[in-house]
Amino acid sequence: MGKQCPTAAVALALLLVVFSRQAFADDLDQPLPPVPPVATDESNFFSRLYHAYADEWGPPKPADPNAPASRRPSPFPPSPVDTPPYPFTEWPFGGATTIGASLPNSIDAPLQKAVGTGNPLGKTLDDAHIQIYGWVNPGGNFSTASGYAGNAPAQYMFTPNIVQLDQAVLFIERVPDTVQKDHIDWGFRVSGLYGENYRYATALGLFSNQLLYHNHFAGFDMPMVYGELYIPNVAEGLLFRLGRYPGVPDIESQIAPYNYMYSHSLSYVDAATNTGLIGTLKLTKNWMLQLGVTAGSDTMPWNAKQISLVNPVTGGPGYSGKRDPGVQPSLTACAQYQTDSAYDAIYLCANGINSGNWGYNNLQWYGGTYYHKFDDKWHIAVESYYMYQKGVLDVSQGYGSTAFAYMVNPPLEAHCPIGQVQCTAKEWSILAYLNYKITPMDNFTWRAEFFNDENGQRTGTATRYTNVAFGLQHWFSPSVEIRPEIAWYHSLDNPAFDHGTQHFLTVVSSDLIWHF
Repeated sequence: MGKQCPTAAVALALLLVVFSRQAFADDLDQPLPPVPPVATDESNFFSRLYHAYADEWGPPKPADPNAPASRRPSPFPPSPVDTPPYPFTEWPFGGATTIGASLPNSIDAPLQKAVGTGNPLGKTLDDAHIQIYGWVNPGGNFSTASGYAGNAPAQYMFTPNIVQLDQAVLFIERVPDTVQKDHIDWGFRVSGLYGENYRYATALGLFSNQLLYHNHFAGFDMPMVYGELYIPNVAEGLLFRLGRYPGVPDIESQIAPYNYMYSHSLSYVDAATNTGLIGTLKLTKNWMLQLGVTAGSDTMPWNAKQISLVNPVTGGPGYSGKRDPGVQPSLTACAQYQTDSAYDAIYLCANGINSGNWGYNNLQWYGGTYYHKFDDKWHIAVESYYMYQKGVLDVSQGYGSTAFAYMVNPPLEAHCPIGQVQCTAKEWSILAYLNYKITPMDNFTWRAEFFNDENGQRTGTATRYTNVAFGLQHWFSPSVEIRPEIAWYHSLDNPAFDHGTQHFLTVVSSDLIWHF
């Protein structure tokens, strides 16, 4: 059994107190009275920023009846859920801005208000439909593990018993108007991310020396750099995205506000990003099809050339030899079906499909997600996948002259059958998030997971895992959110936690997302 954590019971009790207090309120559906707007000094940036937060504090304000329609009218399916308390309003999918439900200047961000109100810069940004916004996301945890990376392979807080900056993110973007169907439109997004979470978005060849040479605790990455072109009169709309973007499948995301909970599942060891071109066709109001070609998973196109690098320690000659085998033309193909009521949506994908040879993160991913809304308070999200890489070296072989010989932190090897020097490393998973909306500003989440890392190539330990977690998401306003939770992990076959010494891990944690 894992070591006992005296804080775990206390934190769980606090979580249950918060939940019970909300759950037995006199009227769960009634939002708090809105805070009346306060007069703003338009000449001062900091005054405008302060009032941007003060004016929105509390539940979301009623929608402006004179605002442009934010989605196509019926019979186009309605928005299934609201944010807050959920992290999205459309059932998630990847690779495209939502066709039929995306408008320019739709992010009501405090920074945009402070920069842009009543001055030429603001008018220029508004006229160009360019928005600048982001968030700061600190968090901390108490754990039964100890030491640097003791929580691993649990993710997004791999080191126990610390407070850390998970991510500070800045977006600059233009969202294409996909509600209208009378003109071609375009958009883009450029993102910058700094914090501990950079290691979960790293792509070989783009800022990757921070992790692969030096294993910096925190680092910088740009997980999204892409342009979009929307063509309205092909079926219900056609959208092309070119650049680097998050991998199309998954309930979870490397971007903090896009997740139900602070922690991530063990299953979130699949590819984080793809770089290439993907087309998304809204075939009908219910059906969406996607087809794309990328350079592979978590690798950049220029890694296809011969590698010749200096030694990061001595500064002298280093590795010279093979390119990353995962850099090759790779297929993405997906389909989504959503019912007229939007109570059900299924999204099936094959992602990063190529020869499957062992690359930096050359995962061959087959799976999908399913969302079902029971009523206005309950919904469930389910994900399942199978993935593999071929020709992965056995842990007994070492890296030798492989394309990863120059890395301080290369991709993991596999635990192959006895007598095999290499094998196909396989993983499969089933994951579920059950959600209950307590109030318009509070959601309770239960996560359950079974993950089988058959050859240990994703987590370092060949074992089956289970994970159960409970979390609360409380919004103080549309810009400020906290997410306390408690999670239990179990490696069934071999000890995987606390540096490979424990079968069990308990983590009590919470984070804060402060949008700007």
